[in-house]
Amino acid sequence: MSIEMPALDRDYAAAFPRSRELFAEALSRLPSGITHDARWMDPFPVFVERAQGAYKWTVDGRRLIDYWMGHGALLLGHGHPAVTAAIAEQLQRGTHFGASHPLELEWARLIQEMVPGAELVRFVNSGTEATQLAMRLARAYTGRTRVAKFAGHFHGWHDEAVSGYKGPYGVTATTGVPQEVLSTTIALPAGDAAALRQALGRGDVAALIVEPSGGSWGAVPLDRDFLQLAREETERTGTLLIFDEVITGFRLAPGGAQEYYGVRADLVCLGKIVAGGLPGAAVAGRADVLAYLAYRDPEWNRTKKIAHQGTFNANPLTAAAAVATLRQIKDGEAIRRANALCRALGQGLNRALAESGVRGCVYWQSSMFHIALGLDAEPSPTGEPPRGVEPGVLERLAKGPETLALRKAMLLEGVDLMRSGGFLSSAHTEQDVAETVAAFGRALARLKREGLV
Repeated sequence: MSIEMPALDRDYAAAFPRSRELFAEALSRLPSGITHDARWMDPFPVFVERAQGAYKWTVDGRRLIDYWMGHGALLLGHGHPAVTAAIAEQLQRGTHFGASHPLELEWARLIQEMVPGAELVRFVNSGTEATQLAMRLARAYTGRTRVAKFAGHFHGWHDEAVSGYKGPYGVTATTGVPQEVLSTTIALPAGDAAALRQALGRGDVAALIVEPSGGSWGAVPLDRDFLQLAREETERTGTLLIFDEVITGFRLAPGGAQEYYGVRADLVCLGKIVAGGLPGAAVAGRADVLAYLAYRDPEWNRTKKIAHQGTFNANPLTAAAAVATLRQIKDGEAIRRANALCRALGQGLNRALAESGVRGCVYWQSSMFHIALGLDAEPSPTGEPPRGVEPGVLERLAKGPETLALRKAMLLEGVDLMRSGGFLSSAHTEQDVAETVAAFGRALARLKREGLV
């Protein structure tokens, strides 16, 4: 006997028939039909064929207001004229020289000018590569073997980073990683000062790596005081402090989280915005640490130097997009515009929640917002996260069934949320914010009517 599809799924399937067809084909070509775990969606994901500004268009011809913004990489929106012009110009010059080139110097110079403490820069190809290299640098510099992190903080999918990035934290987050490797990373309760002091006091921790905005790109926030404590404890114990700014870099401020919070890290991992929306990333920070990548005398090269290759490191196309992007955001105006739009959106979404009678709270930081459906909390007009809520509760709400239902309902209304929230860009408009708030109100009414919230 067949089970009738829920009304929301039935309407979703009817609205995106071509996406459904492509997903059926994808299942025979890609594991689960996807190329990134975050794109898995039941019953199928939407397929997009083009994007511009704050919008993208599905293969079904439906325009969506986009709050994924390239997983946070597109602070300037899709297809910014200065960025696309730079890419087009470089495309005519060449896509891969297999050699050093002037644009990589300009890219590094801009990072040094914008990011506090960026004495030297090394380019890689993804945020995962950046955190992996930063951990290796820390081990080489300190001579220690372990790295500490916080539960719920995501630092890429490499073997040393997967401990404790998703709950339940006592269970291995992924298979395929030897226990011997997993044991080199210590996952601490987020915001627990006593646990931090105890772990760093062991004397074998090379580095503490932190998402400075908190787990799940700020859905489970850390506060400024705790970051300052982490800085003090790492200095006291001779441990390096690594800020994973793959998301926060150039979004919280032109100088990223270090500028925003006033806390200086030893190494900073940069991705997404740093590469202008193309594949690319970087590690920046103290010269004496990054010196372990440098060539010196034969004995050093043989016994101390960190080996590091990468066919596409500082690829000319990526460098062109990156330089054009950083020039656009260096004065902070694009960041301020995106922040103002995010504040207006967050306040509007909270009004819609109150009017709907659905329990929940929307909070935001800079141009990143989070929707916690089912949470009994008084929203802050300035976007502060709800107080007195256990981190595990916020994490569960960010990934719960209500979140998936909300995303599907919002897609039917012409809005694509990044699961439980999203990113604003300078390309969004006040009209986009108004349309999103209205769509949210209609989506909540639907979810309430169908008993999904």
